[in-house]
Amino acid sequence: MARRGVIRRATDKAKGAVRFGMDRVPSMLRDSVRGDGGAGARQGDLRGAGGVAFGAAWLGHGGVLLRQGGMTILVDPVLSHRIGPRIGGRTIGPGRLSPAPLGVDGLPRVDLVLITHAHFDHLDKPTLERLAGHGTTVVTSRRTRRLIPRGFASVVELHWDGVVEVGGVRVSALRPEHWGGRTAIDVVRGCNSYLIESDDQRTLAPGDTAETGEFESVGPVDLAAFGIGAYEPSEHHHATPEQVWRMFMGMPGARLLPVHHSTFEISGEHVDEPMARLLAAAGEEAERVVRVGPGELWIAPGR
Repeated sequence: MARRGVIRRATDKAKGAVRFGMDRVPSMLRDSVRGDGGAGARQGDLRGAGGVAFGAAWLGHGGVLLRQGGMTILVDPVLSHRIGPRIGGRTIGPGRLSPAPLGVDGLPRVDLVLITHAHFDHLDKPTLERLAGHGTTVVTSRRTRRLIPRGFASVVELHWDGVVEVGGVRVSALRPEHWGGRTAIDVVRGCNSYLIESDDQRTLAPGDTAETGEFESVGPVDLAAFGIGAYEPSEHHHATPEQVWRMFMGMPGARLLPVHHSTFEISGEHVDEPMARLLAAAGEEAERVVRVGPGELWIAPGR
């Protein structure tokens, strides 16, 4: 009976995802063809972040700028106004609900880019093309190297438990509860979370994940940039805010930077719901949640 219940719930979630897609796709295609929606970029400026010892900025959706170990690190940067495949010279997919906080020219010199997986809302080729430079290294998941535009100093593929050192930073790949295909029939690509370690700081960049016990073995971290949105109706692929808080406390983490919410309309929850639910779950510990808007820099206390 228990197994039947699990199967029934999984089936109901899958049906819900299909219904959401069928409701959303027609208007998304119409807006993409017309060029409607999808706000551009504000003239934000984070170039001063290059002098910060340890801090982070949310770039909207899953994108994070991290200053750690004397390096500027970007995780899943997406600064385009629309995400999805390009068809007939147009990007077909959801547009931003509000402008990107800045353009590439508003970033400090980038030393390292971490790509968790190949989904269009995490591996955005137009943004990466603008970031490509001879001094920048890209670390990406298994079988995604060929998706990275040319021009970077090097591109390193990591699979689970793989480790690479770049400058003064050590990057370890962990296994999230997610998948990494670029399309519905693309099932061979990897999907990573990353533990980023320097001399005296530890940061977890989980990327997309459902609830998992994988991060309990990581140990304490100074900062964890968990995705808190896109769970309705896809809880089997994206953790709810309450599940995120449990994972964060299970490591445990000192500070939680909430990402992957209120940027693109790719799920059914209200735009304000993920943050409200996270703060409710945190309760008296809510001061551990880093509350910054897109493009705002958080600097670790005492740094």
